Amino acid sequence: MSNSAATATHTRGHQQYGAVPFTVDLAGRMRVALLTSRETGRWVIPKGWPIANLTGAEVASREAIEEAGLSGVVAASKPAGHYSYAKRLSTGQTINCQVDVYLLHVQVELSAWPEMAQRVRAWFSPQVAATLVAERALAKILVGLATNLPAVTGGSA
Repeated sequence: MSNSAATATHTRGHQQYGAVPFTVDLAGRMRVALLTSRETGRWVIPKGWPIANLTGAEVASREAIEEAGLSGVVAASKPAGHYSYAKRLSTGQTINCQVDVYLLHVQVELSAWPEMAQRVRAWFSPQVAATLVAERALAKILVGLATNLPAVTGGSA
C-alpha cells in the first residue's frame, strides 16, 4: 500500500481511556489483567471512548468493569502513560486512537460481567503481559510497572 493510500484510511487521532488492572499477590508479585478483543482475539487492556461528565480515570474504571469484570481504585488521577493503535471499524475503515492509560488497583474480581461471553480475561506478570500486547508503548508501560511496584501501590508491596 502506498503512503498516500495508508494515510487515506486513517483519520485524525481519536481519544480513548484505558485501564491496566493490577493486583499484588501474597508473595508481593504484581499481576496485571489482560483480555481478548472481541473482533481479533488479540490481548488488550480494557478501554473506551470519552463519556460526558466523566474523567479519563472514571471512563477507564468503568471499562474495566464492563469489559473485564474488574472493579477497583484508580491509582492516580493522571495517566501512567499513553499509546496509540490503529482501530479497525466494522465499516472496514481504520482510525488512529490515542489511549491514556490509568492504573487500576483491583479490589473485586466479578464472576459475571457485561462482556464476559465476548472476551477472555487472564492474569499475567507485567513482563509476560508486555510480550502479549501488540503495541510497543503499552508494552513499555507494562514492563515499567514491575520496576515501580512500590510507587504504584503507594509504597507497600
